[in-house]
Amino acid sequence: MAYDEGLAERVRERLGVHQDVTEKRMFGGIAFLYRGNMAVGISGSDLMVRVGPEHTDAALARPGTRVFDMTGRPMRGWILVDSSVLAEDDALGRWVDEGHAFAASLPPK
Repeated sequence: MAYDEGLAERVRERLGVHQDVTEKRMFGGIAFLYRGNMAVGISGSDLMVRVGPEHTDAALARPGTRVFDMTGRPMRGWILVDSSVLAEDDALGRWVDEGHAFAASLPPK
């Protein structure tokens, strides 16, 4: 599956202020890692966000979100955000910052 290059560029711009951010092709899309830990990714036109298991329910209560489930087994701590709620840079930025904050809370790989 191809991923939305325009969305990827917007994520790059947001994460560009941080050192130690790398990109890796994953899940048929692209992932952005901070110090080796995935923070956010793009699958199709949706944004994958790593929020952590303790924040999953709160994240899923927000508009345009759903459980990240590629194998029939939902992954707690990961959500998908629909592209329809990412049109505004502020909305995208909040999700990207949330994913980055979680990745930054983990030990480097």
